[in-house]
Amino acid sequence: MKTPPAPAPSTGSPAPLKKALTTPLLYFFILGDVLGAGVYVLVGQVAAESGGAVWVPLLVAMCLSLLTAASYAELVTKYPRAGGASHYATLAYGPFLGFLAGFCMLAAGVVSVAALARGFGGDYLTEFVTLPVVLVTIVFLVLLALLNARGISESTRANVVATVIEVGGLLLVIGLGVWIVLRGDGNPGRLTELGTSREGPVAAVLSGAVLAYYSFVGFETSVNVAEETREPRRSYPRALFGALLTAGAVYALVGAAASAAVPQQKLTDSSGPLLEVVRAAGGVPPGLFGVVALVAVANGALLTGIMSSRLAYGMARDGLLPRFLTKVLPGRRTPWAAISTTTALSLLLALTGDVSTLASTLVLLLLVVFFLVNTSLLVLRRDTTPGPHFRVPTAVPVLGALSCVLLATRIEHDVWLRGLIVLAVGGGLGAVAASRSRRAS
Repeated sequence: MKTPPAPAPSTGSPAPLKKALTTPLLYFFILGDVLGAGVYVLVGQVAAESGGAVWVPLLVAMCLSLLTAASYAELVTKYPRAGGASHYATLAYGPFLGFLAGFCMLAAGVVSVAALARGFGGDYLTEFVTLPVVLVTIVFLVLLALLNARGISESTRANVVATVIEVGGLLLVIGLGVWIVLRGDGNPGRLTELGTSREGPVAAVLSGAVLAYYSFVGFETSVNVAEETREPRRSYPRALFGALLTAGAVYALVGAAASAAVPQQKLTDSSGPLLEVVRAAGGVPPGLFGVVALVAVANGALLTGIMSSRLAYGMARDGLLPRFLTKVLPGRRTPWAAISTTTALSLLLALTGDVSTLASTLVLLLLVVFFLVNTSLLVLRRDTTPGPHFRVPTAVPVLGALSCVLLATRIEHDVWLRGLIVLAVGGGLGAVAASRSRRAS
């Protein structure tokens, strides 16, 4: 007897997203997002804050990020649907804080994609060809949106290729650093130098860890594709912790290789510290790193664009954004309306203004999101759901929330001022969204 076709979704609710992500694809999704373009400029900045032992603050930052990641792992396996932090905060605190969490994530995602688009058309590309930045930005964002709309499978497979290239470039730096030390041109003694002329060892590690923490941001975007993941309760914790541990190991080795191979001041003064390792080793064309950097920038923009569109879709389904954003392509089952809207906002930012002043507030906004996620987990512990899910000790979200407060105290005052303005805008829009939600109820 032939099985009857599944009924089409009713017009009153948005169509479900296609479940296409396996554990390996999700692992590469998270790893590709964490190993983004930032690592290519991060080492010099961390060295300036912490000294030659760059690997120490990198490992501290990984441990701090694992606390919040563990809270995400429990929440996403308990509530496997798009929306992420916004959805969790809505369940725990109501639509106002739910909207604020989602607004912070959207602001971070949209501005990040805009900045990466402009970065793609900048110095790295001019190593090969000179084109107007405006033209490159438009074509770049349109192509990313088309790939995003084509399907999560196609996007994540492209990410696998890009991530392999990124990791290959970083492994090359590690190998070159070892070669420089073995031939006698490096100084392994720098790996134990902790502290600067301004700060002692403990303060230097903390300052360096704040910068290094930025490099681990990206894992939170994966919760917005939980609804497109097969068996998220099993796949998500494995992929999340595996990707973060892999990224932490790669970062620590890259930091150690760069610090041992190149003097600290040279790393600090360079806008491309890993390129200094390539130049010191010799024998490898510097243009090769231009290609790797372009791949890293494009991959980061693609994954952040996926996150932003899925977050907008999830917030719209929760009634926090216009219902129009829940529209899905019939065949591909990708949220085309959310993709188009977030891409348009990124394009507007990229073409009409300097996003660098706003980009510096993104980490502060994400710390607000992470604080809400950790505390939401504590509130939602009393909410029982059918079926097993990943669970962490209560101390983990408590320590995760405290780590966000600790890192926020190291944020500069002018960044706090800009961040508070963005939060005030989000708070005003959140009050409107909460009022509409109450009327609808």
